[in-house]
Amino acid sequence: MKPSLAPLLPKEDAREAALFFVVCALCFLAALSGLVARSAYSAAGEWTDQVTGQITIRVRGDDAVTARAVDLVKEAPDIISARALDRAEAEELLRPWLGPTGVPADLPLPHLIAAESSPASTGAGGAGERLSAILKAANIDATVDDHIVWSEDVKRATDSAGLIALVAVGLLGATGLAVIAFATHATLLARRDIVELLHLTGAKDSFISSLFEQRFLMLGVQAGALGALLAFGAAAFTLFLVKQSDQQIWLLPQLSLSLADGLILGVSPLVAGIASMLAAKVTVMRSLSDMV
Repeated sequence: MKPSLAPLLPKEDAREAALFFVVCALCFLAALSGLVARSAYSAAGEWTDQVTGQITIRVRGDDAVTARAVDLVKEAPDIISARALDRAEAEELLRPWLGPTGVPADLPLPHLIAAESSPASTGAGGAGERLSAILKAANIDATVDDHIVWSEDVKRATDSAGLIALVAVGLLGATGLAVIAFATHATLLARRDIVELLHLTGAKDSFISSLFEQRFLMLGVQAGALGALLAFGAAAFTLFLVKQSDQQIWLLPQLSLSLADGLILGVSPLVAGIASMLAAKVTVMRSLSDMV
């Protein structure tokens, strides 16, 4: 029976257990930050799509004044449709603030008109301001709320959250590379006698480097896979809690794990492994050049 050769680098190293934990934690945080960034950009796009062109008009007056206001709104340029909302629809709009009990029957509600404008007319100086001028000229006391005005603030906030999450991903990745480079250098110094012996026997730097590259490639893939799995568990648990809640957060879009989220989680172990391998390679090659 042919005896098995001992590996040049030991299979187990107590220091690598701590490194595995650190890389796993960094991959978990990076994957979670990536999911947050994806959700923020998706939410911003969904909010914008839902409110673009939507205008709500509050009319102070009786039914006749409201009917007149509807006719004026329909005749305004860039208006696609307009209709008066009945009391049931108005109560549904107020439900997020008043709760499931609804509005008392004796409480008067303002007359509301829901209008939709063409996308080209949104923004400053768009359909909302023109409708305000038209209704004011007709001596109708009304307030025009163009949803695109406040939705731009919401989109700006979610874009900022997504950008912060992407910056966090970058910082976590840079931290991981620095930790792996430090660990590789420490491992190389601990095996300095083996490295010098390999040099004396004519081993090339690329061969010595490959020993460390393979070791840290597997460490990065395994730690990245565990970190991605933990991130998936955290995201799934959060979604479960949100869906189990009786009172949904009405402003938020419907949250769910998408194919893009699966891609982020699936790529994380590969990115962690390749980054670990490259960090080990650069560190070993530089250290070997200093030894010679």
